[in-house]
Amino acid sequence: MTQRLQGKTALITGSTSNIGRSIALAYGREGAHVVVSGRDEARGAEVVEQIRANGGKADFVRADLDGSPAASRALATEASELLGGRVDVLVNNAGIYPPSTTPTTDEETFDRVFGVNVKAPFFLTQALAPAMIDAGGGVVLNLGSWITRLGVPSGSIYSTSKGAMETLTRAWASEFGPQGIRVNAISPGVIASADWDETIRAQADVMMRGTPAGRSGHPDAIAAAAVYLASDDAEFVHGVVLDVDGGRTGVAVVAV
Repeated sequence: MTQRLQGKTALITGSTSNIGRSIALAYGREGAHVVVSGRDEARGAEVVEQIRANGGKADFVRADLDGSPAASRALATEASELLGGRVDVLVNNAGIYPPSTTPTTDEETFDRVFGVNVKAPFFLTQALAPAMIDAGGGVVLNLGSWITRLGVPSGSIYSTSKGAMETLTRAWASEFGPQGIRVNAISPGVIASADWDETIRAQADVMMRGTPAGRSGHPDAIAAAAVYLASDDAEFVHGVVLDVDGGRTGVAVVAV
């Protein structure tokens, strides 16, 4: 362990599974005191237990980030209390992706996606940024998506919401950077989930044919980037959307 986050505190939303879980485990290994957050208490307890078993420090806070300012502020308050009064690193990871086309998206679905994917991290960042500034600085890390730049036929609302988060990344970097808060984002590519069966995994790999990687990625690849961006190694990095996508968006895809 390199302990690049030794002495830091971190709140990671949606960290009971998949990418968020991998980031939480990685931060714990690197020395951060981690607040794991999500809706599933059993899965949250498992992540906390694993971090502690590896010698790290972690707690769980149940949160249903529906987009209401109250829900985001409640999480900010409880996490800050568990972390000794401050959050050094906020990872806005929680998100939902209900597959739908434009004709089949109703208003409730539209509002729910933007509530969880945009409003919730906006008001959570709003709640935590002042204390970061008072403490001398901090890090905000947002999760975008490769489909904000490469359209897919069933993701118009999700991709738009993640595009908003990438735009907020640049806006917040300008707004908060001079006050000591570094704001960046990661744009994951096709990342395989642990609960996928072989059929779904094969379909995901098809989407990566012709890319340099040639296959779907693992959540740990995103976690490694998240450690870097949260650490002092990235002290001169502001307003970046880092593509961790096997070359899906930055390299011409060759038919194979």
